[in-house]
Amino acid sequence: AELQIAEAVALVDTLQNWTILDKIVIPTKNPDKKFVFGKGNFQVLTEKIKKLPHVTAVFLNVERISSLTKKELEDAWGVKVFDRYTVVLHIFRCNARTKEAKLQIALAEIPLLRSNLKNEVSQLDQQRGGSRYIMGSGETFMETQTRILKEKELKIRNALEKVRRKRSLLRTQRRKREFPIISVMGYTNCGKTTLIKALTGEAGLQPKDQLFATLDITAHAGYLPSRMAVIYVDTIGFLTDLPHNLVESFSATLEEVAYSDLIVHVRDITHPETVLQKATVLSVLKNLNLPSHLLDSMVEVHNKVDLIERYEPTEENALAISALHGHGLEELKDEIEKKIFTATGRKILTVNINLEGPQLSWLYKEATVQEVEVMPEDGTARVRVIISNSAFGRYKNLFPNSKIFM
Repeated sequence: AELQIAEAVALVDTLQNWTILDKIVIPTKNPDKKFVFGKGNFQVLTEKIKKLPHVTAVFLNVERISSLTKKELEDAWGVKVFDRYTVVLHIFRCNARTKEAKLQIALAEIPLLRSNLKNEVSQLDQQRGGSRYIMGSGETFMETQTRILKEKELKIRNALEKVRRKRSLLRTQRRKREFPIISVMGYTNCGKTTLIKALTGEAGLQPKDQLFATLDITAHAGYLPSRMAVIYVDTIGFLTDLPHNLVESFSATLEEVAYSDLIVHVRDITHPETVLQKATVLSVLKNLNLPSHLLDSMVEVHNKVDLIERYEPTEENALAISALHGHGLEELKDEIEKKIFTATGRKILTVNINLEGPQLSWLYKEATVQEVEVMPEDGTARVRVIISNSAFGRYKNLFPNSKIFM
């Protein structure tokens, strides 16, 4: 319970100008009942709220409360009442940058608008005794609003479909260039962005110590020890009890992960609930129906080891790192490289080429050239390259006389 409270506080602290005045742990009955709490606890809570003159809202750390419960509680306490869904959605709203993230949020808001509408209509009905028809159209207020919401949802879904198609096109172009793609995933605030910044040296990345700082999938180019160029993909963080409507809305963003060559799972090893956080991430990944080879080859990274004295991972094959201080990054890059070679079927070859021909420029364009050793006496060179299977096939077709050493 204490850790759940700490996470609830962290969620609220993420929002600008929102401040926690007080917190309390109270057992909840079934959140679907009219009141979330038993009578005695409800009384305790009501008295506590009345004693806080500056309080403007109450955050109940339960996944969803019905619009009826929300209204009852707001009437009893005289302040706004938020559940986990509303707070997380508001954080998303504040952090959304791209058109797609904004559309995803608009879609996730629809269920909330629907339940608010039911609430409003029941209030109107109580006030004036039954529904009124609008301007003789034969539609009640409820029917009109429901239809408008349905149309809005359809528009958002169509707009998202366009974005999806565009992303699919970009993905095809990226596949043609054959850059290996590494998705970096983990519980929210585990240090994904900091790790990507450390691996790529990208100065523009500004990691934030807060929940859901990254909402949009962003791609960052980096190099592995062999000088092979790769793309690191930063993804949205995970949260326990993240309302499933929100996960559904962001599944389009997460579907990008299925097209990666490797997943790096980052864990904040200093967090008291790190094992539960790992279970949360793995269960969401399983629900994404990812190819089994992606789940089997996943690299597990234990981050923030600079905060623990002489840390040794207990899990087999887990790598201990500090993304902030660069500790363990070379070992991580080696491990990523090894897994990428296996996943993409790339090979390292040495080829003999004629320097007057187009082979060298072709290799620079289509593969990763590691080393060129020129033999001036006969105008040839030995070139060491990392090359994918498809590029290797094309090379052999284009230059059948070239000598190749595996």
